[in-house]
Amino acid sequence: MKNIVTERQKQLLEVIYDFIKSTGYPPTFEEMRENLGVSSNQSIADLLEKLKKSNVIKKEIGARTLAILPLGYEILGAPQLAPFLGVTTAGMPTEAIEITGEWQALSSNVAKLQSDIFMLRISGDSMINAGIDDGDVVLVQTKKEFISKEIVLAEVNGDSTIKRFISEDKPPYVYLKPENPKYENIIFTEDVRLKGKVISVLKNDYWKQVK
Repeated sequence: MKNIVTERQKQLLEVIYDFIKSTGYPPTFEEMRENLGVSSNQSIADLLEKLKKSNVIKKEIGARTLAILPLGYEILGAPQLAPFLGVTTAGMPTEAIEITGEWQALSSNVAKLQSDIFMLRISGDSMINAGIDDGDVVLVQTKKEFISKEIVLAEVNGDSTIKRFISEDKPPYVYLKPENPKYENIIFTEDVRLKGKVISVLKNDYWKQVK
């Protein structure tokens, strides 16, 4: 692991991690310069580019777009961080409330993931038979392809909801199924989009895999 990054690159990685954990945001170029004791943005840009090429971080345009990849957490020996994006419903679809600047460290029992993950707090009781209760926090993995019976975060007419995705060879064929009999299925239409797979629910400070 030591050969993947230089000591200087690891120092910058530590700065990025500490800023995200303490403030909820990656550091600016100025903040990275101050913490590393360098005078030029180019020095920081060069270090970031090397970390990016080593698949330690991902970076879009601008410093605030920095994110640490699983390999980066492994190099640091630090728990993975996930953003808390807001509240979604386990009931009728409703607008998700975005909360910026709040992150939480994930415990070691959560598997290292190669794609984006984020947390949402659940409002409602439509998934109680799947072990997801009102007020729980779930961990969502961003995906593009889904398998029948996975619990998903779906967007329905622009609003969000947590349901089980069902695809079968009999009517209604493709739909979102609640895990509470008092709620009705949501039939799949062009206005329904799957945004991610719910992989864990936080119970008593422990991430429990959902099924």
